[in-house]
Amino acid sequence: MPPIPRRTLLTGGLGLVLAGCSPAKDDPPETPAAPSASPPPTADSSGALEKVVTLLGDSITAGFGLPSAEALPVRLEEALRAKGLRVRVRGAGVSGDTTGGGLARVGYSVQDDTDLCIVALGGNDMLQGVDPKTVRANLEAIIASLKARDIPVLLAGMKAPPQYGAYAAEFDRIFVDLARQDDVPAYPFLLEGVALDRRYNQPDGIHPNARGVRIIAEGLAPVVATALSGG
Repeated sequence: MPPIPRRTLLTGGLGLVLAGCSPAKDDPPETPAAPSASPPPTADSSGALEKVVTLLGDSITAGFGLPSAEALPVRLEEALRAKGLRVRVRGAGVSGDTTGGGLARVGYSVQDDTDLCIVALGGNDMLQGVDPKTVRANLEAIIASLKARDIPVLLAGMKAPPQYGAYAAEFDRIFVDLARQDDVPAYPFLLEGVALDRRYNQPDGIHPNARGVRIIAEGLAPVVATALSGG
């Protein structure tokens, strides 16, 4: 399949192809930087430490077009705390990132005290028409790298537009197959309930707005809670 022009959003192409939205002006990918040191998790009166969840991804996890207070890391933390969990959610998203970029930086973007890493990458590979075998290999290597550091993984899936034909079928299978093969929990579609719905996307028709991010966070929260509990 020929390469597809790259967009900065994780699944920008999905909205463009399926919803016929006009693309926003392309933004250059951010340069990955080592995360700044964050304070250690705090303990409550019983001595229980906060759990740390890291979101390794692209512009969805980076909060493209939104104030930081409305970005996915903040909203997911709120949703988890509403369930009674002592959790801190760290964002490790870089707009325009691919699975290859995530693999290159997983060692320093995901800190050692992470109790669960949500891997939310792959959409930009799909937009560029990257061979699904390469995408699979990169994700597999990311998962292996995290497991080698005893960091549990939750794989957030992505779906290609059906217009991509055989490519879409092969791409979509990556996430299901890897979750089964590597015995990691999965969230089938990161944009469930948000993709293609103009009510939940920014004016460009591509990036989730604040309401869309809340929907993503509410959908993810139960799966994250179960993963943190070892279920």
